Amino acid sequence: MKKIFWWLLLLGTLTIFIFLSLGTLSDEMVIAAVNRLEPTPGEVIYRSQVKLDDQSGKVWQVVLFKQTSPTHKSTINLRLVGFPGTAELIHPQPLKITSTTGKVWTATDVFLDEAPAPTIGQYDFTEILSQLPQAPLTLAIPLPLAKSINIYVPVSVVKEWRTLINS
Repeated sequence: MKKIFWWLLLLGTLTIFIFLSLGTLSDEMVIAAVNRLEPTPGEVIYRSQVKLDDQSGKVWQVVLFKQTSPTHKSTINLRLVGFPGTAELIHPQPLKITSTTGKVWTATDVFLDEAPAPTIGQYDFTEILSQLPQAPLTLAIPLPLAKSINIYVPVSVVKEWRTLINS
């Protein structure tokens, strides 16, 4: 009876360690999916949405969306939404995108004067997206006094973004 108790205790301890180690692995995994929306007949929006942390650990909602319409040219925009406690963004300021090799792209700020909220930025990716490598990227959101917030974008998200080009 004592032997069975020790085996069950050992099995329970191993099970707990396995679940704890799986939990730490899932923190690094980013899951996003491309969704198709049709707000009005003929207008289609393809959207990839994910939550990513900036360098200080604050969470941002990162949404890349392609908007198509029979009457307008297709556009691709990246919207960054800071959760409470993130910095207030200044407009209009370009977004700097940097690859792991050091190549830099600049995306134009869509909000020329004022954003819907102080923690929201939206940038034109229509021409940039096809140029981005399938590799991790860093987004540098400009702040006052030549400072910036950096958001690391894993390769899995970048690959998903590139699927929007052909959507």
